[in-house]
Amino acid sequence: MKALNVLAAFIGGAAVGAALGVLFAPEKGSDTREKIAEALRKKGIKLSKEDFEDLVSDIKKKFEKEPEEDLA
Repeated sequence: MKALNVLAAFIGGAAVGAALGVLFAPEKGSDTREKIAEALRKKGIKLSKEDFEDLVSDIKKKFEKEPEEDLA
């Protein structure tokens, strides 16, 4: 069971890392969001535009925190 949790954490981390890499790439934001939305649709994940914007906002907030906050 522990190995399954480690594998799930690794896959989840890789997915978040890839999404962040795309979010911070030097393309127009609207183009980037469309690429992410298309990738999610291919995986069968359907989000409304509002839900998608909320997800992007949550990810940005998480990475805008001060490093000291993450260590506490």
